[in-house]
Amino acid sequence: MFTERTSVGLDVHARTVKACALDTATGEIIHQTVPADTSLICDYAAEIAAGHGTVRITYEAGPTGFELARALIEAGHTVQVAAPSKLLRPPGEKVKTDKNDALLLARLARNDSITPVAIPERSREVVRDLVRARDDARRDLMTARHRLGKYLLRHGHHYTDGEAWTRKHEAWMRQMAWQDVDLFGVVSRVVFDDYHDAVEHALARRDRLDAQILALAEDSEWTPVTRRIACLRGISTLTAFSLAVEIGDWHRFTGRTIAAYLGLVPSENSSGESRSQGRITKTGNAHARRLLIEAAWHHKSAYRPGKIMRDRWAMAPAAVVARADAGNRRLHRRWLVLDDHKKKHTVANTAIARELAGWCWSVATMDD
Repeated sequence: MFTERTSVGLDVHARTVKACALDTATGEIIHQTVPADTSLICDYAAEIAAGHGTVRITYEAGPTGFELARALIEAGHTVQVAAPSKLLRPPGEKVKTDKNDALLLARLARNDSITPVAIPERSREVVRDLVRARDDARRDLMTARHRLGKYLLRHGHHYTDGEAWTRKHEAWMRQMAWQDVDLFGVVSRVVFDDYHDAVEHALARRDRLDAQILALAEDSEWTPVTRRIACLRGISTLTAFSLAVEIGDWHRFTGRTIAAYLGLVPSENSSGESRSQGRITKTGNAHARRLLIEAAWHHKSAYRPGKIMRDRWAMAPAAVVARADAGNRRLHRRWLVLDDHKKKHTVANTAIARELAGWCWSVATMDD
């Protein structure tokens, strides 16, 4: 509930900030442009508070991050960071400017129509950056390997002797590169070496980040939650740590709302007595959603806990292990049912991922 006297909307950019203060007692609207300097914005907020009473400050989540919100909170102000996708914009409003955006934020905050996002602690944000840097490295490695593979394919080389990106595949690629020297000249070797170096650099970068994440997973504030989530099938220590960091405080969700936050629930367009559901919404945390989608595929095959799974269970509370084992069995049965109903595998896997999100929440929040 809005209890402050003045609502302040900030349209934040890299160099300037458009500010709009709405005094609910007098109806006065004050527009001002402030340099994008945290200390100057804090001074502006203190000036508004001195002249117009207590303030609630609102700005949209975006590339400028959460340091401004933290600084304003430390200065004693009430701050909320709005989810951009949840802002209620008038459909008839066709003039969009920074000034109007700031005024809209101030009015929505006054009417309690803002859906805020959680402001992460600095310790969590820096670890989350590490997890996302690893995901960027994974994507870069995939791209580099794709380019090298397609370069060889353009020269008529197609590997069919087992899995790709093994030592055997590596030896084959080098052999093909020397054959190309005879056919296309030494320039082809320069091209191959460039593509191959990109793969090696991306692989080394990913491995360095993996080592750092695994070290934090073994000894950090995220270790207990990581060990709990890793009891579920298909979720490695790396994936469990990423989920723990991305979600943060699991207690702010329930078994039902966690899937909606991750965008794993069906979209809906219903009216009257008709009900129409479509694809999943894909809102919220895309990184965590991808991890769960990948983990859900592991529940399709027969469930036989192996040594790696049992080693993870040994590091978690007994009640959590029992709960995770029940979840693993339930999700495998669900896969069998969906398969018997001839569901498309991608659709079935998404349904499993949606339920897996609930099981992750359950083991993360349950008592020992």
